[in-house]
Amino acid sequence: MSEAGAGGDVTRLLARWVDGDRAALDALMAAVYAELRKIASAYLRRERPGHTLQPTALVNEAWLRLVRQDELRFDHRKQFYALAAQMMRRILVDHARAVGAAKRGGGGKTALAAPRPDGADRTIEVIALNEALDQLAAVSPRQARIVELRYFAGLTGEEIAELLDVSPATISREQKTAEAWLGHVMSKPPA
Repeated sequence: MSEAGAGGDVTRLLARWVDGDRAALDALMAAVYAELRKIASAYLRRERPGHTLQPTALVNEAWLRLVRQDELRFDHRKQFYALAAQMMRRILVDHARAVGAAKRGGGGKTALAAPRPDGADRTIEVIALNEALDQLAAVSPRQARIVELRYFAGLTGEEIAELLDVSPATISREQKTAEAWLGHVMSKPPA
């Protein structure tokens, strides 16, 4: 089946699920599980070594949170994947907080290695990134969304452009601006 055909099937299953068809939910899980696991695996590969959360557990928890949502509407599958990525972000932040609380301030940090165009990695604390993204969302919701889709969902600039209905050049420009803003905010010492 072509990518467009598979995507159309997912979109139809989403619509049936939102309309209350429980059988569509089962079929949807089968149709999207591999992609959700790919997103989770890519994200967790950027986590610190020895992370205790596994891709399957992340996907399962995200799925449980997704099916509990009320009043969902999806125009296409990319909106669904974006929401799934947002759920995964929340799960990972909750996990980081729980690990931090368990260590009772013992200096343990849960970190994310964010991909960079030059191929180098940089380590970002998940909780600090989450707080900075929340601040960015108050200033520029689209830029915060771009960063979330890029780093948490693993979408390409072209995929984000299609999802947000803007040009890839706009995505590239706004991602760079958002990364600079986040870098500045995250480099400040905590209040």
